Amino acid sequence: MPKKILVVEDDAELVELLCFNLMRAGFLIGTAANGVEALAKVRSLSPDLILLDLMLPELDGYSVCEILRRSPATASTPVIMVTAASSGLARLAGLDAGANDYITKPFSVKELLARIDTLLVAA
Repeated sequence: MPKKILVVEDDAELVELLCFNLMRAGFLIGTAANGVEALAKVRSLSPDLILLDLMLPELDGYSVCEILRRSPATASTPVIMVTAASSGLARLAGLDAGANDYITKPFSVKELLARIDTLLVAA
């Protein structure tokens, strides 16, 4: 059965690019454009992995990740933060919030797919 990935991103063009490449790689995809919607989609979709932007409307990615880690249902769901925030402090804050991995924009789709595969094999 194909693995499910939730893409949490407010940039519609990036969502389209990610969905195209992830579906091509055989994943089922759900999307959310803000942090509040992301939490609702996590409950309804039960994704195997979440790609999470940091700078989101309504609830930022750090907060979303912290909420996911506090819930027994999602505490072990792999999260990759995909963001333009490239400073060492932002990366550290993302990992401290509970992200399993952190990749900065712009990124290589091949590298992202490799990181996804690594986390899904480990899960």
